[in-house]
Amino acid sequence: MDAERISIAETCLHAAHDGSLSFPDIVGRLIAAGFEGYTVDYRRNSHTCYLPDGDSIMMDMRPSAGHVAAAFDVAEIERLVRWAQANPADYSYRAFCEKAKAAGCAGYLVSFSGRRVVYFGRTAETHVELFPK
Repeated sequence: MDAERISIAETCLHAAHDGSLSFPDIVGRLIAAGFEGYTVDYRRNSHTCYLPDGDSIMMDMRPSAGHVAAAFDVAEIERLVRWAQANPADYSYRAFCEKAKAAGCAGYLVSFSGRRVVYFGRTAETHVELFPK
C-alpha cells in the first residue's frame, strides 16, 4: 500500500479518537482514497482498512476500558449508534467503544459500497445498521 493511503488511514483513525473529524468526514476521506471499507476488532484493539484489490493496512487502536461482554445486546448497540449519529456534547469515540464492548460488541465491519455497518458479538451474533440517507 502506498504511503499516501497509509497516511490517510492513520489520520482518519486518529481523528475518530480525538474527535477532529465526524464519521461522515472519515468515511468520505477513506472512500476518496480508494478504500472499500474497514473492520474494527475490539478484542485485538485493531482497525483494518481494505482496498478492492485485497491490499489492507492493520493499525493498532487506542485501548479502551473494559472487556467484550459475553452477551450481545442489540438494543444497546442500536441506542449507541443513534447516540453517535446525534453527536451530542457528551459523545466520544472512546466512550462509544467502551459502551459497545460492555454491550457485547466484539467489533464491526463497515462496507462503503454496501452502505452499512455489521456489528458482531463473540458468538457471531450480528446487527446491521444502514448508513443514514
